[in-house]
Amino acid sequence: MTAATSAAARVSRVRQPMPFSMRLRRVREAVIYGSLFFCAIVSVFTTFAIVFVLFEETWAFFQEVPILDFLTGTEWTPLFTSQQFGVLPLLTATLLMSFIAMMVAVPLGLAAAIYLSEYAPSAVRAVLKPVLELLAGIPTVVYGYFALTFITPSVLRAIFVDIGPFNALAAGIAMGIMIMPLVSSLSEDAMRAVPNSLREGAYGLGSNKFEVATRVVFPGALSGIMAACILAISRAVGETMIVTIAAGQQPNLSWNPLERMQAMTAYIVQVSLGDTPRGSIEYSTIFAVGMLLFVCTLVLNVVAQWLLSRFREVYE
Repeated sequence: MTAATSAAARVSRVRQPMPFSMRLRRVREAVIYGSLFFCAIVSVFTTFAIVFVLFEETWAFFQEVPILDFLTGTEWTPLFTSQQFGVLPLLTATLLMSFIAMMVAVPLGLAAAIYLSEYAPSAVRAVLKPVLELLAGIPTVVYGYFALTFITPSVLRAIFVDIGPFNALAAGIAMGIMIMPLVSSLSEDAMRAVPNSLREGAYGLGSNKFEVATRVVFPGALSGIMAACILAISRAVGETMIVTIAAGQQPNLSWNPLERMQAMTAYIVQVSLGDTPRGSIEYSTIFAVGMLLFVCTLVLNVVAQWLLSRFREVYE
């Protein structure tokens, strides 16, 4: 009788309905799971939709213009009577200005990140970091006019007397100032995430603050620093208003940053604001240039991931 009673009690406990609070919790978890999954699917679908649209219009463009002429041509005049579709002037201008921007943003940004992470007191960090991040919130059109009205006439013209009002150097410097908060803020967060035990161990071995920052903290935060640089260079490659205002809109195949140039994004803006009819070869050029811009960004990310894996092998 005792065994039968205990078995019946176990069966009754199994058959008891689930408490309302537990059912409500499971419903909430299912709703959250479904919402997050939906957001992920939307993100992936949006990416594939953008690639599909670019590929469709780019394919139509390459039906009329050979891809070899597009990638190796040195003249870009699709809006003129004698049309030439060599994209090298736009590509070199984009890469040159992005390189200048990184030469400005990476040293200054990393120096600011090291100071905020390893040297600055808490009170100073609480003030400087929001002020530095405020630079990222300034509209890019303001940076463009800043380069046009201050950097070129007041700074560059004092060094290069014959420099024109539109040039790639001023645009690159302005872009570097714009993306510097991305490098400094994300790098500083990565450095502060390095465990204090590594710092204490280095101090215990006799290292000074600079050696700890550069030989312990910096390698430990390398993945986050690399991610910050990837984000910054992608932001520089895709920048539009600064290069449109400050660099000029003249396709020019040159590596001289003192000359006026036209980036890929600036050309897209020029055609998009004009009266170019849809379906024409001139209209298709913006998608071909956009696809090239997308490929450049993808290649940069792949190379950065490869470099990151190599650095991890070295420091591990």
